[in-house]
Amino acid sequence: MHEQTIGDYLERLAAREPAPGGGAAAALHAAQAAALLAMVARYTTGVKYAAHAGPIAAVIAESDELRTRALRLAADDAAAFTAVTDAYRLPHADDEERAVRSRAIAAALEVAARPPADVIIAAARITALAETLLPIGNPNVITDVAAAAEAARAAATTARVNVEINLGGIKDETVRAELTAAVRDVDDIAARAAAVTEAVRKEIAR
Repeated sequence: MHEQTIGDYLERLAAREPAPGGGAAAALHAAQAAALLAMVARYTTGVKYAAHAGPIAAVIAESDELRTRALRLAADDAAAFTAVTDAYRLPHADDEERAVRSRAIAAALEVAARPPADVIIAAARITALAETLLPIGNPNVITDVAAAAEAARAAATTARVNVEINLGGIKDETVRAELTAAVRDVDDIAARAAAVTEAVRKEIAR
């Protein structure tokens, strides 16, 4: 997906095609959030911010890594959802075919649930980085910390529904428990992201 223009990606997103869809969009929310934090951190360098050089360098490094990871998850999600669609298209004229198709669907859904679950993990880290950057970041670009927090919140809440929609068809109880645990953190991520935004709004209202 990193080779597409934004316009091309949006054309595909708008098309009557199974992928990319909401899962890829969630991952790209996370990628944008990470990029925004990296930008704010890079504006928070030099002599004026020397006291925070260590934390700022850490934010830059992790934000860049998270941006790359999120972009990869967007591509993984699109590929996984295409596999789900292919599984549903398998023949099911008799019991044997239905059994094969059912197993294929369950396996494909398990794979498809992984990228959005990983997006939730990435969104949690991005939100934590926003919390770190908020009190030390360059105040001239502080609104971009809020923008990053909101994008991380959108990533987490969008990814959650994409995990949940796949849960119904997953038979492995261990996998179901793991994925259910992943979505359990989303309300906390959303609340923390909202708190970052509120703090920024109070700061710029002074």
